[in-house]
Amino acid sequence: MTLLAPSRLVLLVVAAALVVAYVALQRRRRHRAVRHPDVRLVASVAPRWAGWRRHVTAASLLLAVVALVVGLARPARSAEVARKEAVVMLAVDVSGSMAATDVAPNRLAAAVAAAKDFVGRAPASYRIGLVAFDTAGRTVAPPTTDRATLARALDGLRPTKGTAAGEGLLTALDVIDATTAADGVSRSGTRPYAAVVLLADGANTVGRSLPVAARAAADRNIPVFTITFGKGARTARVGGRTVAVNTDRAAMAAVAATTRGTDYTASSGAQLATVYDRIGTRIGSETRQVELTVPFAGLSAVFLALGFASSLLWSPRLV
Repeated sequence: MTLLAPSRLVLLVVAAALVVAYVALQRRRRHRAVRHPDVRLVASVAPRWAGWRRHVTAASLLLAVVALVVGLARPARSAEVARKEAVVMLAVDVSGSMAATDVAPNRLAAAVAAAKDFVGRAPASYRIGLVAFDTAGRTVAPPTTDRATLARALDGLRPTKGTAAGEGLLTALDVIDATTAADGVSRSGTRPYAAVVLLADGANTVGRSLPVAARAAADRNIPVFTITFGKGARTARVGGRTVAVNTDRAAMAAVAATTRGTDYTASSGAQLATVYDRIGTRIGSETRQVELTVPFAGLSAVFLALGFASSLLWSPRLV
């Protein structure tokens, strides 16, 4: 538990003052007490709990003050809550090797199927866009809540040439910048949460490098979830011929680490679906500080009620 306004704990001096005043009052009462000549008679008449019950009211009121002061200090705890809105860009590799059939029916078709499932499971309020990259990055669909439009955009992807993964990531960041700039700053003073899911089956071969793109994402506080897709072999069968596939898992992992995202690998459609599901879980929740002021105020009220009840039951005075 943390305190969002710890400086207010200075009000605990009130509780300390009450303790000092109560102790002083008890001492004064003892000094003023008239000694009874028959001590045994007094002991036989006084109930056994008479010694401690007179302190119940004071203790209850003291605890009420302490609970109230702690509540004013705004105690809070961290809790995972559902994220209400987000801008997510899917950056998909459409290089020639994505036509490889080592993943049935081929890598691109499996990637599209998993991405469509991810889109379908995402909260309706999330805006999801699509970027494809071959020799360059290009926007296929801007962030939208229209799932049908996004599904058609995914179905339209075709393998071509080149792997400009860095350019694809930078294009996704540009789209996010434009989208959040149009949104403006929210009442809380922050922009909507944004993330990129970067899928590639090979090393960056053209354009700006992945480290450059990763630094750009980190500067924007945008996490990048990277997926290295494929069997991991150096070659793959594409259109009846063997082509070289040079994956760079280390570079993809570095992107995720730099941007505080997560790096994944998948060698089948089923594994890719699982990866997208995990990414959806990460994106779909956030850690927030949940204030506990109301519970502490309620606790203070309980102690206050206990104090008054004990006072009415055992004494006409509060102390």
